[in-house]
Amino acid sequence: MKKVLLAFDGEHFSPGVFEFVKQMNSHAPVLAVGVFLPAIDYVELLYSFGGVPAGPMYMNEVVAANEESVKRNISYFRNECARNGIECIVHKDAAKHIISRLANETRFADLLVLGSKTFYENIGEDAQEDYIVNVTHKAECPVVLVPEDYEAPENIIFAYDGSDHSVFAIKQFNYLFPYYTGMKALLVNFSDRGKVPQREEIEELLVCYYKDISITQVGIHNQKETEDWMLANTSPMLVSGAFGRSLLSEFIKKSFITEIMRDHKLTVFVTHR
Repeated sequence: MKKVLLAFDGEHFSPGVFEFVKQMNSHAPVLAVGVFLPAIDYVELLYSFGGVPAGPMYMNEVVAANEESVKRNISYFRNECARNGIECIVHKDAAKHIISRLANETRFADLLVLGSKTFYENIGEDAQEDYIVNVTHKAECPVVLVPEDYEAPENIIFAYDGSDHSVFAIKQFNYLFPYYTGMKALLVNFSDRGKVPQREEIEELLVCYYKDISITQVGIHNQKETEDWMLANTSPMLVSGAFGRSLLSEFIKKSFITEIMRDHKLTVFVTHR
């Protein structure tokens, strides 16, 4: 059994997140921990980058969620877990320092699942992106970002650049989702220069898990072309270690994984060492 955190901002229950965990449970039992976060701490978000403002964060307050909405979503979560045979626990915390609180939860979990569209969508797209990226950086377990129209993956796309983060992400994904190994796997080096780094070594690792493997290099010049290429594969799930970079560099020059996440079209698995 794996311990899986489902994080909701209290007012927004994500059907996509629940569907993902429901499908996980259909393969092997999970303990679903619903973490309901009833407030957003703008002070924490503003200074979580070492004093560098993240996106359009000019507010200096904590905004509480509607308590009735939180109670309603908790009740719905418990009822849906019972109806689908999922063992569940609810963690409800009204404290400040949400990112730190959630990061502490991830220390004692196997996986964190967030709705890429619904998680704190009320604060605006740019601020929401900052918040999700910051949570992902601070997480001490792998994170899955799920669109609301989530569909079970039929293809696994590994974003690979030869770094320890990209290889670590591949291994963690294989350990957490052994039932996906029967699918088609594509390992892609998104680069216009050189060759696939250490191709022989990464292929030796992948053949231990996947029978149908393709390895390629795709020269992509912008985010739109990257996304179009990936969406051409039926129901893809993207696996990446791209968030291993520092927070400051992430916001000076966005990684392609952040740009893909913004459009809420792909299920993304991301982790770092």
